[in-house]
Amino acid sequence: MSTEPEPATEDTAHAVDTGSETPGTAEPAGAASDARSDEPAGDGGEAAAQVSEVEAELAAQRIERERIERRKAEKQGPIDAGGKLSGSAADLLAAVRAVESGEKPAATVFGAPEPARRPAPEPVRPPRPAPAEHSAAPAGPVGPAPETVQSVRRVLAEGGAPEGLAPQTAALLGEGAQDALRADPWLLLRVAGVRPEQADGFARALLGAECGPDDERRGRAVTVWLLEQAALAGHTALELPRLTATLAQRGVPDPDAAVQSTLAEGEALAFQDALEETGARREGEQDEESEEGEERPVRVLIGLERYALAEESLADGLARLVNSAPKQDGSAADWEQAAASAQGSAAELIRAVAGHGLVLHTGGEASLAEPAALLRAAHALGLRAWAAAPGPLGRDRFAALLGAAPAEPPSSEPEPSAAVTVTGLLTGAEGPGRDADGALDLDLLVVVDAPQLDVEAGALLAESLPDGARLVLAGDPAVLWSVGPGRVFADLLAARVCPQIASRRPDPGPLGELVSGIGIGELGQVEAPGKEVVIVPVRDAGEAVHRTVQLVADSVPRAIGVPAEETQVITPGHGGAAGTRVLNAALKERLNPGPGRFGGFDPGDRVVHTPVPGRVLPGRVVTADAEGLHLSCAGETVIVPRDRVEGSVRHGWALTAHQALGGRWPAAVVVLPGDAVQALSRPWIYTAFGRAARHLSVVHGVEQALPRAVADIPAKPRTTRLPRLLTPQVPTAD
Repeated sequence: MSTEPEPATEDTAHAVDTGSETPGTAEPAGAASDARSDEPAGDGGEAAAQVSEVEAELAAQRIERERIERRKAEKQGPIDAGGKLSGSAADLLAAVRAVESGEKPAATVFGAPEPARRPAPEPVRPPRPAPAEHSAAPAGPVGPAPETVQSVRRVLAEGGAPEGLAPQTAALLGEGAQDALRADPWLLLRVAGVRPEQADGFARALLGAECGPDDERRGRAVTVWLLEQAALAGHTALELPRLTATLAQRGVPDPDAAVQSTLAEGEALAFQDALEETGARREGEQDEESEEGEERPVRVLIGLERYALAEESLADGLARLVNSAPKQDGSAADWEQAAASAQGSAAELIRAVAGHGLVLHTGGEASLAEPAALLRAAHALGLRAWAAAPGPLGRDRFAALLGAAPAEPPSSEPEPSAAVTVTGLLTGAEGPGRDADGALDLDLLVVVDAPQLDVEAGALLAESLPDGARLVLAGDPAVLWSVGPGRVFADLLAARVCPQIASRRPDPGPLGELVSGIGIGELGQVEAPGKEVVIVPVRDAGEAVHRTVQLVADSVPRAIGVPAEETQVITPGHGGAAGTRVLNAALKERLNPGPGRFGGFDPGDRVVHTPVPGRVLPGRVVTADAEGLHLSCAGETVIVPRDRVEGSVRHGWALTAHQALGGRWPAAVVVLPGDAVQALSRPWIYTAFGRAARHLSVVHGVEQALPRAVADIPAKPRTTRLPRLLTPQVPTAD
């Protein structure tokens, strides 16, 4: 690797803080402006004040959902386990069983009977803005009534809370929000960006002497808040001991009672997962005599209904694909002929898809040629084959590989192997549309960048596929996991319930060698005769910003031949002395200076638009008028209303690694200031370095923390239930 030193100036490095901002999302209005790391812990601040996206995403699926519910009418009973539990865990488990057996009415314990397997309704999402990328005009009047907002504003002012939270609070609590807040001031904790200590201060101001740490309302609110924070960090549930321990740290005097109260009010659900018999032996194969009177140990999990039911729905949909024979589209000889005409791992992939409803495909960037070969073979066999990516960056990248443009709207005839986004596919804005039964009108779906799928998106996809369809999930298991809860792709790889095809196609050149080594925990020197990899040492954050601007605006265009508009800067977080905010301000000043008349933006600014948390649309500012900020995103015109600009548009010369997922650029500049050490991990470095196609510059200020992170810091674990939900339903693959 080349080294490009330059004299540095001293500066004070600021610590990267660890707030709860979703990678790829904008900050909520009124939230603290502290620096934040690029961890999957989202704020969702804009969500509460705007239209629910679920109406758009699920409207086309209502008929299909009715079919799903009919199919799920009969469920397995609960696991008869728990003999080895004691204390509060045993009490909770006894409460679960009391409801399930009918000994107690549901309202007295959990609010609803909760068997271990239950029909999964539509995953319910919090209010989100209307998908502006599908509309050239701002949405009509939505949200709470002005008088409701004004009433909430008065209550907030009385309690010393920021009045700017009024629209979000009113939208979240609905009509009568002001009365609800007076009755339970800790409801303010449900508003994104509000922390327990802030809600406590608000409650003290309203309740006076009646306010205390042992208040049952506070215990419930903090319990739900912790579960929401866990979901933002990627967990679909929390183990009971971990939850109660964290509640104690948050000043809840009786954590067990707080959990019980939360369950009784139906604000969370309890689950019991067996810790033994994870699939080695199936029901009916056990030795009844040896098992008589003996109960298996379990872990008790507490989770929000939204994510728990989405995970169960995902497991049901995937089990249906695995257990159903795929449609006989083409003879065995035709499939074998298609496989024989392919090369290497692509042939294995085609053969696996020929006989299975669910197949996993793993590999780096070069391996995408194999799903592309599969789609071409499927098209030749007459299958209605489509590819979908979680975001437009991945869609456009794969469409270019296929040699086809992104799909046209459903009113026109789509290409048989066109690439679409997952959201566009589910809403009908892209792709084949739906058949008479409400299922997607296709035979084969290939999802690229599959590690980005969270449990909600995965559940909607799996349940939308028709019987007999084939699903291929393809991706690089070494990249960062999804922004949303769950680790769908990793869980499926671990569960081994379907064929897994590992690509043998390596990424080429020095960049491919470097990234491949990082994937296995080795950061080695690579020969880069064409300056494919350049290391730029810096001594402080101020120098890191200076050198980054110099690289993008001058050094990379001059030495590598990649213009500034094709170079992407990637840094660990939005905050800090060299986060996206600071870097974007410096890059704007150099590359597109202007007064920023419209919310800090000018025509020509490079931006990212986040219509909903977790979805990133890169684009440029075209103009601004009374309607809002006009953007060009992925070839489409998007108008962001004035009141949504601050919460959903950022400058985009510098991104976090999560925001950059799915994309590749001719050149990437990865900035590692000294205050970024705590944010570094092997998946983060692998993802950031892997965004470069021709040239990578590393602005290096973390010294030995970089090789240590590659060698010793894997992905942070997530608590999920998908493998244990799948294994009772499907046989384990060999």
